[in-house]
Amino acid sequence: MGVVVLVAVVALAAGYLLGRLRPWSRLGDWAADQVRLTGAWVRGGAGRQAVVVLVHVVTAPRTSWRVMRAPATETRVSAPVRDPDWVANRSRGEHE
Repeated sequence: MGVVVLVAVVALAAGYLLGRLRPWSRLGDWAADQVRLTGAWVRGGAGRQAVVVLVHVVTAPRTSWRVMRAPATETRVSAPVRDPDWVANRSRGEHE
């Protein structure tokens, strides 16, 4: 009888702790961030890429399927190009 109560208390505490920590959603968020931001996971090698993609597929299968079906698009950074001669290139009206 005492063992059953002990197992029930341990199971309840473990369930509460897992509910508070949410390891599944944290793991999914981490994988989504790694896939979304091309950074360390790309430079980490084929093994790291495989682990990140596998975790992403397991934790968010619908999102992974949508990403895989989407056509590849060219990404462009919308940062302005710096012109060292910008003052000389301005028109006469902009000087006033």
